[in-house]
Amino acid sequence: MRSRGAAIRCASTCSAGTLRCSTRSSASSPPIYTLGWRTHRRLHFHLDGRHPVGASHHQKIVVIDDALAFVGGLDLTVRRWDTPAHRADEPRRVDPAGEPYAPFHDVQIMVDGEAAAALGELARTRWRRATGGEPHPAPCAPAADPWPDTIRPDVTDVEVGIARTAPPYREREGVEEVKRLYLDAIRAARRSIYIENQYFTSAAVADALAARLAEPDGPQIVVVSRLRGGGWLEENTMAVLRARLVRRLRETDRHGRLRVYCPTQAGLGEACINLHAKLMIVDDRLVRVGSANLANRSMGLDTECDLAIEANEPRVAEAIAALRTRLLAEHLGAPPDDVADALARCGSLVAAIEALRGGARSLAPLDAEIDPQVDALVPDANVIDPEKPVDPEEIVEELVPPAEQPRAGARIAAFAALVVGIALLAAAWRWGPLAEWLDRERLAEAGAAIRGSALAPVWVLGAYAVAALTALPITLLIVATAVVFGPLAAFAYALAGALGGAMLGFGIGHWLGRDAVRRLAGARLNDLSRRLGRRGVLAVVAVRVLPVAPFTVVNLVAGASHIRLRDFVLGTVLGMAPGIAAVSVFADRLLAALHEPSTATLVTLVFVVAAIVAGAVAVRRWLRRRSAGSGIGRSDAAEPGGA
Repeated sequence: MRSRGAAIRCASTCSAGTLRCSTRSSASSPPIYTLGWRTHRRLHFHLDGRHPVGASHHQKIVVIDDALAFVGGLDLTVRRWDTPAHRADEPRRVDPAGEPYAPFHDVQIMVDGEAAAALGELARTRWRRATGGEPHPAPCAPAADPWPDTIRPDVTDVEVGIARTAPPYREREGVEEVKRLYLDAIRAARRSIYIENQYFTSAAVADALAARLAEPDGPQIVVVSRLRGGGWLEENTMAVLRARLVRRLRETDRHGRLRVYCPTQAGLGEACINLHAKLMIVDDRLVRVGSANLANRSMGLDTECDLAIEANEPRVAEAIAALRTRLLAEHLGAPPDDVADALARCGSLVAAIEALRGGARSLAPLDAEIDPQVDALVPDANVIDPEKPVDPEEIVEELVPPAEQPRAGARIAAFAALVVGIALLAAAWRWGPLAEWLDRERLAEAGAAIRGSALAPVWVLGAYAVAALTALPITLLIVATAVVFGPLAAFAYALAGALGGAMLGFGIGHWLGRDAVRRLAGARLNDLSRRLGRRGVLAVVAVRVLPVAPFTVVNLVAGASHIRLRDFVLGTVLGMAPGIAAVSVFADRLLAALHEPSTATLVTLVFVVAAIVAGAVAVRRWLRRRSAGSGIGRSDAAEPGGA
């Protein structure tokens, strides 16, 4: 596609809008409310559910009358405005609530002509897929040129390429143009690769960069990324993956051609410049700007859109070089002419940056070191940052021994039967000859006596420890805890008790050793032991949710395996908490229905039981489909949520 003009701007406002938007984003208020019922009748909003599980719509496209279009990293949301100066004390940089936020750096490209029209058709195609309806036809040429008079194009009359990522979904094939363009551009580089990106975790890109760094005369590679992630979760996931990738590339960089920087600004204190850009410039021959991060999911899982301009004549090459100079000048706090002079004088991108670094506004080497304990805790990138839609069956196949999957289905069915059995027994007590045992006053007195005792926590934790060591069904104990303490306190007590019992079993298994545990648990759990030791947190979560063995046995085997205690504890909490919460709510609603059998309490109880049973049956059917042709093994005592 050819654009009459292309302007690339960074760290600026995005003032354009569109009449049709389709999103998977969430906000504090439901989007269907804030962008649906409360907005003008000419704004059409739709939540797009035509994505694989776990995928996100990540394109950032605005098209005006098919005549002007914006593509880049900017989301249409709060806390995105800034100026290229990224001053620490910018008074205008506040959110709608008047709260200031850290400097924000992003890059956006604006195009017109055929490129804008092609982006308009891309947006309409997505609208059709998301809604099943037909959008308004492409508009006629506007009466006036919508290109803003205040923006001078960086280059005119230039060909623009569109690179997309789209995951495979139902009958649609996947699109990996973004990934192919990244890899082709890296392979074609001669002198330098300049990258600005929010993330830096893509395995495919890392392989391509490592191959170029290993060459004796390969290109210099400069990566500019943000210092810290966007919160605790990113710091302990994507930042860890970035640190692993950077560590690997630095080990490969035997010729000293790699630099990884973060933008800095004096006066920010604990804050940092939030670099959100997604840009790559290769030599003076190619520039790409868009939404695609250097992350695995941007290569095949999320929807992405980048624009690329290749220098097919000298004037385009000069425009690309000028853009890189302007970006470096912004990051280094230097006039563009000084940067151009340093590049000409040094003859090297890295040398020019090193010569100009050190001011109040600068690029600082990014220390990608992380706490070894955090590094050991975070799973592989294919779990946190997958490149393709996640298949739950593959996760089970990886984490749960195949021979144990039929037994897991039997135990889930046993858990569902146990929940129904408790409800039937309680009904018999309530309306049968044992009703006097369920007298409200007696229960209230017994519960008050236990709750009022200073030793209540000791008795509760002791009961769970005994259950954990004797293979008693913890589900029954959780029901009793909820009857006495209510659902919220019961959840806390049950989770603490189950965790304490699990750690006790873990310690005993560690003390007994492999041989003793093998004799107690059986040789069929050797595979489980190896998987627990190899896969850590995820394996523990899997065996808690999908009960491949009784609670007691899992604890002993984990203690005798190579799994770390912190992985075992975290996996136990994540795997058991949902089941404990479900059983606690079930017990509370059961007691309410017995004491006050109104329509509302009975309907609520039936709904809770149905939800638990339906979930268990669904998982069981799934496991049975996976293990067709295999017999269902003997069922042991079931635990909540497969614990």
